[in-house]
Amino acid sequence: MGTPEKTIPPLLTPYKMGKFQLSHRVVLAPMTRQKSYGQKAYANVPQPHAILYYAQRTSKGGLLIAEATGVSDTAQGYPDTPGIWTKEQVEAWKPIVDAVHAKGGTFFCQLWHVGRVSNTGFQPNGQAPISSTDKSLAPKKLSNGIDEAEFSPPRRLKTKEIPQIVNDFRIAARNAIEAGFDGVDIHGAHGYLIDQFMKDHVNDRTDEYGGTLENRCRFALEIVEAVVNEIGVDRVGIRLSPFGSYMESGDSDPEGLGLYMAESLNKYGILYCHMVEPRMKLVREKLETPHSLLPMRKAFKGTFIVVGGYEREDGNKAIAENYADLVAYGRLFLANPDLPRRFELGAPLNKYDRETFYISDPVRGYVDYPFLESSTDVSS
Repeated sequence: MGTPEKTIPPLLTPYKMGKFQLSHRVVLAPMTRQKSYGQKAYANVPQPHAILYYAQRTSKGGLLIAEATGVSDTAQGYPDTPGIWTKEQVEAWKPIVDAVHAKGGTFFCQLWHVGRVSNTGFQPNGQAPISSTDKSLAPKKLSNGIDEAEFSPPRRLKTKEIPQIVNDFRIAARNAIEAGFDGVDIHGAHGYLIDQFMKDHVNDRTDEYGGTLENRCRFALEIVEAVVNEIGVDRVGIRLSPFGSYMESGDSDPEGLGLYMAESLNKYGILYCHMVEPRMKLVREKLETPHSLLPMRKAFKGTFIVVGGYEREDGNKAIAENYADLVAYGRLFLANPDLPRRFELGAPLNKYDRETFYISDPVRGYVDYPFLESSTDVSS
């Protein structure tokens, strides 16, 4: 009798996403790390240490989505997050993208505007943050459980100003392609600006961008259209969290919102929809709401990516049951730069250190997590 064939775990099977041939279905989720500092305050320039960080997490044929990246000087709400609206930022991204490509990875840039999740200290000339509303956010405890983030009262965007914000996303998408990225991931999740327009717990507008579901989604879809027209439909994805209430961004009908967006996105034929499960914390047992994204999965015609607390077994199950095409991993990928390899071998995983998620140190909790082989060599 011959040796039985080894079964390939579903997450490790190849997948064709548009023109991109992926060798496995484990995606690096976008994760803010706050290490893009520069010579002047709020320069938002990616730094050379990001070359090693992303290269470590690249495997041949793997898909990586870069950390949330600001589209303009009004887009910022956290210290030392990267941008892509200046020439200096574009040039700083190039060697990082090159390092991912050198290892055979596919790299998308997440385009971000925080909207009201900000304060005047991050805004040009100390202006108020912009949003769909003028409703303020309550102060929030930071991840360390001690410090508190303060948010300034936002300024409601005038109807005539909205095309300029759409244009900021368009230009940022063009800049991302100039920097060498393979495509862009439009950040429409987690209570940031696009989500502030979509969700009825936030959006209290009475113009054509408020009220009905169609009106509330208009801003998001105008951005999608502008970005598609600028860089091509085969380079565009979007991240959505219809069930999320992060940063006071809940909605009275999250499933209706998710379905409307999934169906509307089909009109543009974008590459993927990257949707967040309705939970913000890791769940060690079962999913809190099994198959909660299934209606959106069935409605959307492109590649469907799920994210939110997945581990190896439920990721394999999601692929095996055709619940998703790809599964994005955040904290597990942060702590295990060789995560696809560990999943393949069923190897134990490093534990992540939450206290180092947002520190400015360019090594600790950033590029010093060990590989299976006791070396951080990223040459192969």
